[in-house]
Amino acid sequence: MSDIVTYETRGRIALITLNRPDARNAVNGDVAEAMEAAIDQMEADDDIWIGVLQANTEGQSKPVFCAGADLKAINSGDAARLSTKRGNFAGFVYRERKKPVIAAVDGLATAGGCEIVLAADLVVATNRSAFGLAEVKRNLVAGAGGLFRLPRAIGQAAAMEAILTGEPIPAKRAYELGLVSRLVEPGEATEEAMRLADQITANAPLAVWESRKVVLASAYADDDALKKMTNSAMGTVMSSEDLKEGLTAFIEKRAPEWTGR
Repeated sequence: MSDIVTYETRGRIALITLNRPDARNAVNGDVAEAMEAAIDQMEADDDIWIGVLQANTEGQSKPVFCAGADLKAINSGDAARLSTKRGNFAGFVYRERKKPVIAAVDGLATAGGCEIVLAADLVVATNRSAFGLAEVKRNLVAGAGGLFRLPRAIGQAAAMEAILTGEPIPAKRAYELGLVSRLVEPGEATEEAMRLADQITANAPLAVWESRKVVLASAYADDDALKKMTNSAMGTVMSSEDLKEGLTAFIEKRAPEWTGR
């Protein structure tokens, strides 16, 4: 694993860290490839059930989770490497995966950095954070999902204003609008995200993963398709080994020991 994106495990949780603080964690080709490798590692490990994505902001006077695309890389003709075949931008924003990822944001997430956050499943942020799509200020458009994911997350009116002005949304406002799940003090985002991940991993992983699929599809699929997906999810969990464990643990008044099978 590259040191530009680090990967470590803590129990059932994969902790993935954007590690380019000197470049405001901007995405270049190396970051994109390393992010895709980190997600590959998380998905392939049966002992890992969820991921937390944080950023190293050490030495930054104004913390930046991610400033988006590395404009120096684009200007040098290296733009194609900022996307991977499976993950697209940053090796992450369109990556298919079964395991949820929590973004732990302590600082500014702008442009492609905001699109990385929008591609996560849950967001924990500090009250000094902000989220913006500033592309219009540079005659660009948010091409990594921001133009449709931000309206889904906070509503069309608020998203339209943020996208057309290019001005960032403060963390408190993002929390009120529903983009941020939990709001904490500076320096506490990762710790709170890990607590949230622990709460999730206490539950049956198959049920978590199957439920996640239906919730994500609810943004674009019609009711008939969602019914089929829900029935499929129900079939998956009902035929699993963990169903008997869940019922037995309830009867015996003990914590279940999930296997993910």
